Amino acid sequence: MKRLAAFGAAAVCFTGAPLAEAVEREHQIGADVGPDMLVIGKLSPTFGLSAGAHYTYGLNDQFTLMAELTWSFVSLGESINARTPHTHPAWIGNADVGIGYVFDVLRWVPYAGVLLGGYSLAGRTVRPVKVYLGVELALGLDYRIDRRFTVGVALRQHMLSDPTLYPNFDNAFAAYPSFSQAMARAEYVWGW
Repeated sequence: MKRLAAFGAAAVCFTGAPLAEAVEREHQIGADVGPDMLVIGKLSPTFGLSAGAHYTYGLNDQFTLMAELTWSFVSLGESINARTPHTHPAWIGNADVGIGYVFDVLRWVPYAGVLLGGYSLAGRTVRPVKVYLGVELALGLDYRIDRRFTVGVALRQHMLSDPTLYPNFDNAFAAYPSFSQAMARAEYVWGW
């Protein structure tokens, strides 16, 4: 019986979840990099590379304030020809702010969020710079290396809306119906 009790105690110690580490009023600042994909109208997707920075502040144990800045090269290696539409940008810059929900506060921290912001597109056949409003859906999984450093992966889905098309809302998302990013992230954490 003693052996069984000792085995049970050891199993609880070694398989139990670590203490919670993510807390309210915690700040995180970090960098992101990864591939992106832009759909233009009904054309085939174009692929590129995104890099950015983000800031997160823990409002409480579940909700966070999220801010993200990203620069994306969206048409690497593609040539322009007579059939290339006038809506084909070389890059997209965006600045978004929103709210995230943290599903857990252990060493592995999954989260989801919704952000609103502005998007600028230019280059290639897009001249001058076009500005759009947009919504960003965020999914991610962070791994807390220790109390100061976190690494993770993030998926971002952006929906860009042309404000000039609001009277005909059916076409508001027609030019750029989908912009997606998959990012690797690294963060510095303080304020816990």
